[in-house]
Amino acid sequence: MKTWLKVFILAYLSLLFFGSFIMVGLLWTGALEKSLPFVSEIKVFLYYFFAGSIGGSLRHLYMFCSHYMKGELTNYREWIMYIFYPIFATGTAVIAVLLIDSGILLIEFIDYGETPYAQISIAFFVGFGFNRFINKLNAVSKNMFQTNKNNNNQ
Repeated sequence: MKTWLKVFILAYLSLLFFGSFIMVGLLWTGALEKSLPFVSEIKVFLYYFFAGSIGGSLRHLYMFCSHYMKGELTNYREWIMYIFYPIFATGTAVIAVLLIDSGILLIEFIDYGETPYAQISIAFFVGFGFNRFINKLNAVSKNMFQTNKNNNNQ
């Protein structure tokens, strides 16, 4: 992997990681709602989105630094993983919380006032373990939509 690409990936992941914390802070303080009034309608989803972004970018920053220190950043095709996986993790985190809130995935949240701390935490974990969550989601999807070929043939 070329040096300029390594620098770009490191800067991108760092910006995504720290930028997501800044966005959560702007949401928390209400500063974002003052400048963009429609944000109040989607605020809770933005918390999930940025929590997933923090988790996904943290994991890939760790992976990138670990591979860099071991001299394992030799495959030029791996750049796509460092760029796109954190993006996939953000949307997947939102969907994961919606699946849980809808009752499709059975995890029960305890309410803590008006703040969905448990949902935000799940969004972070889904972002961090994006690959593992997608594998589990794929298994659930296969079981849920499995067709019985034996019955169709008879």
